[in-house]
Amino acid sequence: MTTSITMPALSPTMEEGNLAKWHVKVGDKVKPGDIIAEIETDKATMEVEAVDEGTVTKLLVEEGAQGVKVNAVIAELDGDGGGATPKPAVPKAEAKPDPGPPASRPAASPQAASAPAVAKDAGQAPGGPRLRASPLAKRLAKQEGVDLLALKGSGPHGRIIKADVLKAPKGGAKQAPAAGGGVTSLIEPALLDDRVYAPESYELIPLDGVRKVTARRLTQSFMQVPHFPLTIDLEIDHLLSARVRINEAAAASGTKVSVNDMLIKASAMALMAHPDANASYTDRGVAQHKSAHVSVAVAIPGGLITPVVRDAQSKGLAQIAAEMKDLAARARDKKLKPQEYMGGTFSISNLGMMGIRQFASILNPPEGMILSVGAGEKRAVAKSDKVEIATMMTVTLTCDHRVVDGATGARWLATFKQFVETPEAMLL
Repeated sequence: MTTSITMPALSPTMEEGNLAKWHVKVGDKVKPGDIIAEIETDKATMEVEAVDEGTVTKLLVEEGAQGVKVNAVIAELDGDGGGATPKPAVPKAEAKPDPGPPASRPAASPQAASAPAVAKDAGQAPGGPRLRASPLAKRLAKQEGVDLLALKGSGPHGRIIKADVLKAPKGGAKQAPAAGGGVTSLIEPALLDDRVYAPESYELIPLDGVRKVTARRLTQSFMQVPHFPLTIDLEIDHLLSARVRINEAAAASGTKVSVNDMLIKASAMALMAHPDANASYTDRGVAQHKSAHVSVAVAIPGGLITPVVRDAQSKGLAQIAAEMKDLAARARDKKLKPQEYMGGTFSISNLGMMGIRQFASILNPPEGMILSVGAGEKRAVAKSDKVEIATMMTVTLTCDHRVVDGATGARWLATFKQFVETPEAMLL
């Protein structure tokens, strides 16, 4: 009996992945638990295992294929694998996947699965014929209300070009329904106009998984989540001197605590002091989290990822430092498991080491707040009617107004400021 193997969903938000490498070939015999492939997502590269026993009869997606949709059939086995019901491969590193919103995705055909995620100039109209049109033609058609499906292209291979659109009757363009049959997207397609930038004047770098997912999620967050910033200055001289003493005391063990590690601890304790700030908005109510799972932005090639320090309020600085060192290294190598970069309740983004004095981050849904940390620098400050030099740091807290109002955010910042400026208070 034939068993179909489908592209697995390695995380609740995964929609597509890249088939980086096959570990089997046609004719190989596999059994449950055998590693059959490596899948690249926007966040990590993971090995996947077979769930049935049998002989590989077909590999329907080529090694290196980009943008393979979740549930697309990627291979077939011949054996007692439960009939012809498609079965997803199992991610080796994810025995207990994080819970998340269920996603209903239709299975893609093998041909669609092996197609690139982004074609140069071809598209598929929902339920209709395949069309080929230049970016400029698509832009003009949208502006002029021209139905591209009604045109016959005069360009190479029947491609619709600018002249075809200009000669077409105006009005009556068909609008494709938004995904799910709901409201039409407010996001305009990002097309380059040949009249502004000549095609030979730039190099087009294809979008990788990280950039595509980051662009989509942050655009949705910025447009759909009502947010506001709160900014304060922190004096960090005591924090810096405490860090020096901590690292001197721990030198024999090789532990080295960073300022960011201390900010993770301070933010976690402030979240525990203000549970109404450690929250996420949902349609059913506000979810107040019982623990502080702090996401930390880490730059990787092509974007960023936010590994999570879980239960940070109950961990010592040495443990936080060791975890962050390990998480950051594996994040840059795309070796994180989904449960290691999902499920945060609060985020920290620190650009201080790059000399940025102040900035405001975009929220990382479903988290209710994100803290943007600027550089620590010597500044002239007024103390007891005298001007003195102190090391100051500016931080900006971006809040989801559906969950955290101005007063709640201000109270959280006041507590965070107390922990940072008096680090001994974190020991109480």
